[in-house]
Amino acid sequence: MTVNSGSPGWYLRRLSRMGPREIGGRAGDAVRRRRWRSARPDSPTVTGARFTAVLPAGTFAAVSPDAAKRLVAEADRLMAGHTEFFGVERDDLVDPDWWYDPKTGRRAPWGYAFDVPYRNEDATGDIKQIWELSRHQYLTVLAAAYAVTGNERYAERVAEHLRSWWAGNAPLRGVHWTSGIELGIRLLSWVWIRRLLDGWPGVAALFEDNPVALRQIWHHQHWLASFPSRGSSANNHVVAEAAGQFAAACAFGWFPSSARWRADALRSLELQLRRNTFTSGLNRELATEYHGLVLELGLAAVAEADAADVQVPASIRLVLLRMTDALAAIVDSRLRPPRQGDADDGHGLVVDGEGTDRWASLLATGDAVFGRLAWWPAVTGTDVRTPLLAALVRPYAHGTAPAVSRPASRPAHFADAGMTILRGPGEIWCRCDGGPHGFLSIAAHAHADALSVEVRHDGVDVLADPGTYCYHGQPEWRQYFRSTLGHNTLQLDGGDQSVSGGPFLWTRHARSRVLAVDTSDASGGGTARWCAEHDGYQRSVHRRRVELTAESQELRVVDEVRGGPRRTVRLAFHLGPAVAADLVGNRAQLTWTRDGEDRSAALELPGELNWRAHRGESDPPLGWYSPGFGRREPATTLVGTGFADGAAGFTTVLRFRG
Repeated sequence: MTVNSGSPGWYLRRLSRMGPREIGGRAGDAVRRRRWRSARPDSPTVTGARFTAVLPAGTFAAVSPDAAKRLVAEADRLMAGHTEFFGVERDDLVDPDWWYDPKTGRRAPWGYAFDVPYRNEDATGDIKQIWELSRHQYLTVLAAAYAVTGNERYAERVAEHLRSWWAGNAPLRGVHWTSGIELGIRLLSWVWIRRLLDGWPGVAALFEDNPVALRQIWHHQHWLASFPSRGSSANNHVVAEAAGQFAAACAFGWFPSSARWRADALRSLELQLRRNTFTSGLNRELATEYHGLVLELGLAAVAEADAADVQVPASIRLVLLRMTDALAAIVDSRLRPPRQGDADDGHGLVVDGEGTDRWASLLATGDAVFGRLAWWPAVTGTDVRTPLLAALVRPYAHGTAPAVSRPASRPAHFADAGMTILRGPGEIWCRCDGGPHGFLSIAAHAHADALSVEVRHDGVDVLADPGTYCYHGQPEWRQYFRSTLGHNTLQLDGGDQSVSGGPFLWTRHARSRVLAVDTSDASGGGTARWCAEHDGYQRSVHRRRVELTAESQELRVVDEVRGGPRRTVRLAFHLGPAVAADLVGNRAQLTWTRDGEDRSAALELPGELNWRAHRGESDPPLGWYSPGFGRREPATTLVGTGFADGAAGFTTVLRFRG
């Protein structure tokens, strides 16, 4: 079912997922928006502002030559006007149009911000394409290149673009004043731009001595204080809003309201980091890229606090420590985390060039701030961001050391998140999903993927999670990539386990529970086991057992449908884009190459089902893999069809060779 996120039906469904307090808050927001239409708030006059949150002398001596080289190469590409956002190449960055979407060729309409129909791609264009440039994270890259090289042409381009943006995006006018997460991330970028340009002769005239800049900074913070994400929307968005607000109130504490904004943002950040994170350290949205985003934002906020000598609650550092240890626990042999839930390539702070590994960078920062544990995987890459954050963060400043016992060995089962990682010989890595259907009542970034598995061999996707691909404007693709059929799990009667009410709204959530776990390291010669079930299909329960045996390098998956009438079944296995499949009957020979070496596996599929291979089909979509937001490529999907009528389960066996 395709759902229009701007239709009356959608608004009713969305309203049904809110509580009374959220409804009251949103009603107050609506009144404020109407009032601001005719009486826009005025920013105060500021004199004598000074920026003191600078990096310590010698910070850039800790940046490795390799990381600096990648940074400068990326900055030079940007200076030439070239970049790529979500699969769309741009060559207009010398003089960008801030409201233009190069994907659709449309330009966002001008006018009062809250009148802009940003969810309507026909009217506005692809909003992600428009917003991404105005997060100004490409400008933090240019500013970092200035800081590393001292070449003023980078600083001058940054100044030129900021002045252009400020002149063309007056407060409360246009599409860039519609979403709090965008304002929060943009503020964080501005803080770091000011910090990285320190030493450039024109930096004070660009920021603290510039009435236009002061007006923009004030209005961004006033907006965030007035329109926080609420209730069912209080996911990664509210963390980004609080982190950006806090960073700006620390570094740009030049306004009468700065102390209040700083205190309020810190309270919100502490509360929302706890609410958005399981005790195990995994993010409650169960969307791995948002785990990364929230961790980046939290680390950046702590850096601002320490730079401004602002004490933060110990609970903030504790959550970030747990998130870092959890990330170290779940990555595969190539430091790739699960591809679970939505992913939109969003970052909190960008100061690195192309080719820098995001997850290695986060683990390197975690090592610098918290210290690595003996079981952590080795991190061999380099980055710019880690030495910059480490220069500001004072680990456990002000006596705020978290009172926590860190894991003595690598965790494999995260009971609260329902995630289990089975590991075997030959760098076999298998994620089993028996967790909740996302976070909060709308589960905005969840997929209908209960009991799905994700299997890799030496970092190569063998049984892959296909990813996300898009959010707005292509409802059939949005529907496919978050559907049950779009994951390595079992579908009954052609429907999803959970019921969608819109592109970021689920109105009924499948409930999963893990029945048994034995995460004995199969690489040590034993067998690791996992069993779970979910109730997403009314009158029937889907139960799945997974076993990973070391001696045979064999993964066995058994699916059962318990209870209910005779039902149609589709069982899907999505292969990674590097894997070729030769399907004969119910047996598939899988081959791929890793580091120039040929690899293979045999996949024995349930003989009770009829099997077909699908690749790159569009009507309807089937057989695709999204390596990043806005990008998709054909990949083989094996789909078995048949019936479940209370007979024995469906058994799938994957055997790796050599």
